[in-house]
Amino acid sequence: MTEHSPLHLEIKNLIKASGPMPVWRYMELCLTHPKFGYYVSRDPLGREGDFTTAPEVSQMFGELLGLWAASVWKAIGSPPLLRLIELGPGRGTMMADALRALRVLPPLHQALSLHLIEINPVLRQKQASMLSGVRDISWHDNIDDIPDGPAIIFANEYFDVLPIHQAVKGETGWHERTVDIDASGQLVFSAAAEPTPRFEVLLPALVRAAPVGAVFEWRPDAEIMKIAARVRDQDGAALIIDYGHIRSDAGDTFQAIARHSFADPLKAPGEADVTAHVDFQALARAAEDLGARAHGPVPQGDFLKRLGIETRAASLMAKASHEASDDIASALKRLIGGGRGGMGSMFKVLAVSEPRLTSLAGFEEARPHDRAQLS
Repeated sequence: MTEHSPLHLEIKNLIKASGPMPVWRYMELCLTHPKFGYYVSRDPLGREGDFTTAPEVSQMFGELLGLWAASVWKAIGSPPLLRLIELGPGRGTMMADALRALRVLPPLHQALSLHLIEINPVLRQKQASMLSGVRDISWHDNIDDIPDGPAIIFANEYFDVLPIHQAVKGETGWHERTVDIDASGQLVFSAAAEPTPRFEVLLPALVRAAPVGAVFEWRPDAEIMKIAARVRDQDGAALIIDYGHIRSDAGDTFQAIARHSFADPLKAPGEADVTAHVDFQALARAAEDLGARAHGPVPQGDFLKRLGIETRAASLMAKASHEASDDIASALKRLIGGGRGGMGSMFKVLAVSEPRLTSLAGFEEARPHDRAQLS
């Protein structure tokens, strides 16, 4: 990362012209600026990129999600057309693995129409190469552009990059958090001079008692509402996998990642991945308020174990060389384990379905979503 990026100067000029910039607008520019946005023109994945997602860790992840999709397809009556949708599909690795698993069910494989939501032209090309054998595939900028029909939707590490709003608690109320320029010309966090009127009445219970200086962050409900409305009205389910917290609470999780290490989110905007943890309680509440059913959330490790990842790993290891077997064991540990480098507890899984689907694979032992606990 360079100390200053092309977007750094543009953001400073915007602040000089219009005043401090809300955090959500800063994050939006960092990720999707039409010329300098991080997600617009590069491949950020893998060892040579800035981060690694679960599908890049092991084929087992995508294979199990494919089998999960098969179970949902059967639960909704095995329709002759199923739209398989992925939001932010990276290089297409997860979808390729899922489709390979689905070949064991020829009627489902024949029913599939594949739809990928992707704004990055570089990644679109890699997805097209990875999925070159798929007969019915199309790309879209928005889920609204996908034709009607029963659908299964995957969103793996998608919600964490949707821009967040932040507010800071002051002595007299909650103030919108902003990005400003300090006396030395550097970008710094600041806050609006006046508190947002009656902001506290909208806050979750745990946040209302937060101390002065606490930060609360939230995302608008637009994306989860689109997903929930789709599966509620047209049959199907969505699977959302991301890192985040099960309960809404105060805390500043806005962060930047470059070359697999944490970085200052205000340095070199546009050259690092900026993200924030996902509030799964807020997602579940928004989906249920719209009339869909929420399943979970549950830790990723528990979800994958219920789907049989340990059995799948054992099967792969039995046919592998000693070195490959060690790699499979390491990948399994990373996907389901906790601690440093483990994704099993930090990542959560939430499913949203049409209301008649009362049970979904991977959530069988999870307690039913309790609306009373969300107040």
